[in-house]
This record gives sequence, C-alpha cells and structure tokens, in this order.
Amino acid sequence: MTDQSRPGRKRSEQSRLAILTATLELAAEAGYGALTVEGIAARSGVGKQTIYRWWPSKADVLLDALATKADLQVPIPDEGSFRADLALFLDRTYALGTKSQVADTLRALMAQAQIDPEFGKRFREDFLFRRRDALGEIVERARKRAELPSGVAPGTVIDVVFGTLWYRLLATREPIGPAMAEELVALLAPTSG
Repeated sequence: MTDQSRPGRKRSEQSRLAILTATLELAAEAGYGALTVEGIAARSGVGKQTIYRWWPSKADVLLDALATKADLQVPIPDEGSFRADLALFLDRTYALGTKSQVADTLRALMAQAQIDPEFGKRFREDFLFRRRDALGEIVERARKRAELPSGVAPGTVIDVVFGTLWYRLLATREPIGPAMAEELVALLAPTSG
C-alpha cells in the first residue's frame, strides 16, 4: 500500500490492525454506505483523528483492510508447476471472493473508484495492480519454464483470470467459487497428453 500517512507520529501496527479489523467487521455488518470513520474509531478504540491522519477517507481504510486480507489469505505459491501454482492461487482468490462481505466490498470500492478519480488511482495501485503483480510472479515463472499456453501472452493470462472475476462480480453476479477456479486452470494450464 502506498504510504497515505501524513507527517507526525509513526503508525502503531497494533492500532492499524485494530482499525482494519473494525473496518471489515462494520462493512460486513452494515455495508459500505453505512460505514463511517466515526464508527471505525468507536469499534477499534482508536481516535478519529488517528484514522484521518493515516487514511484520507473511509474508502481508503477499507481498501487497506481488503488488500491486507488478500495478501494474508492468497499466497504466491511455488509448487513446481504452473498448473499447481495457478490452482492454489485461484482456489484462494475465488474462495475469498465467494464471501458476500468481500464481494460486496469489492463492488463498493470499484464503484467509489469510478466516481472519485484520486481514490480510483489509489485503488488501482494499491489493490488491483498489487493482485496482478502477485499473479504476475506465478505467470512469469511459468513463462520461464515454457509452461504457458502456446500463443498466449502473460498479460492475457492475467487479464482472463481477473477479467472473469470482475465480470462476474460486477456484471452477471454468477458464482466465482471453486468450480470457476477449476475451469480457469483447465483453460490456462491444460494437462498435456
């Protein structure tokens, strides 16, 4: 995450985690529209001024919370093959996306990114590009091992994965769980023979 903090006292990691946890809980309970910095401060036990010193808006707090959760729950595996790495990455990514509070949060942040250009820039840099880079490490390893499908650029592999996720989240609301992950592995890393 880019450093949103302003000059002053350094962040306490314990306070930061309390704020991020409170933010995810409140967003899950009441939705993005009802989320307030005041509510986050009350739930986390941290002053409102501290939150505003570290993040410019409630959307930024939620963005940090979701990015941190994704980093913790979706590894960048190295299982020895593109197929195995992709399967693990997609299984964890899509499992996280099946949780309604995560899906709703992603939708809310994407909507906010469309109406607030400054937040949109932070959303792309601190979440979208960060998740692309994580998958990019797996795809780059596969490229070096000549395991990518013939004639498919590494960027296209990443676009297919995240394009499918966002299309289903935003447009069709079709399931994005384990079955979809398995289909993408079969498409992008077919077994030989």
